[in-house]
Amino acid sequence: MAFAPDHFVKAQQFVPTTHRDRYAAIEPSQPTLSQKGKVVIITGASQGLGARGFVPSFAATGPKAIVLVARTAEKLRQVAESVAKSYPSVETLCVPTDIADPASVTSLFDKIKVKYGHADVLINNAGIFQAIAPVRDVDQQSWWDELTLNIRGNFLMTQSFLRLLPSPETPAKIITLTTGAAYEVFPALSAYGLSKQAALTLMTYVDAENPNVVAVGLHPGVVMTDMTIDAFKSVALDTPELVGGIGTWLAAWEGPSRKFLSGRFVSSNWDVEDLLAKSDEIEKEGLLKMTLNAKLGHEQFIK
Repeated sequence: MAFAPDHFVKAQQFVPTTHRDRYAAIEPSQPTLSQKGKVVIITGASQGLGARGFVPSFAATGPKAIVLVARTAEKLRQVAESVAKSYPSVETLCVPTDIADPASVTSLFDKIKVKYGHADVLINNAGIFQAIAPVRDVDQQSWWDELTLNIRGNFLMTQSFLRLLPSPETPAKIITLTTGAAYEVFPALSAYGLSKQAALTLMTYVDAENPNVVAVGLHPGVVMTDMTIDAFKSVALDTPELVGGIGTWLAAWEGPSRKFLSGRFVSSNWDVEDLLAKSDEIEKEGLLKMTLNAKLGHEQFIK
């Protein structure tokens, strides 16, 4: 099935204005998005949205340091060199890590603790997209491997990040990538859809359990990367700079009044000023959360 170039932008539109590239309100270099003095962890930092979107965008916000996490040391080194060239004041720490392995994640956070004490922002960007077949036909090991990395990896990173915070009152930001597959059925993508549902639901739990933490499930739009399947290539017109910019905007929030998107789904295509204008509606009506589409409760049957 061929999709029109703007199919998903229109089908998933929630606010009047949409974007497919970075715009003024999410320009990372502006003072309001500064991460000065902060430590940012980015998984999947060696390629794709990590290397081309989140890393350069967060580097532009002037943090104290960016912890670059991926499996391949050489690719991480290349990304770190790029940061050093463009943003020499930003320190980088490259830590090759298998985020689905508890021992590897423990080692990562031990290094962060020794060097920085704790981190302030976590970007759960790493993931795989490989088990593409109907449930009846899909390779069992490929299906489980996708869920293991995408779900267990996000969980281990999130739990370790939270445990390293100095106190329950310490403010922090967690942004975990999800997609429209979290709530819309795409046949043959069951592992991917389940893992993205889990990503969004994990952020909902983190939000409910941690008043000090802004935890958002971020849909990056459709960006052309090495993971883009043929069916989506015609619509892959969103830029890495768009999702990177949205990430810096979400991570820059301070104070409870800016927490209205925490525990919720946010699309990179949605204009952030339009989202702010809908903040009361989003909170009062419980929008942008995974729910059961049914009216429940015995009260409705009492006459």
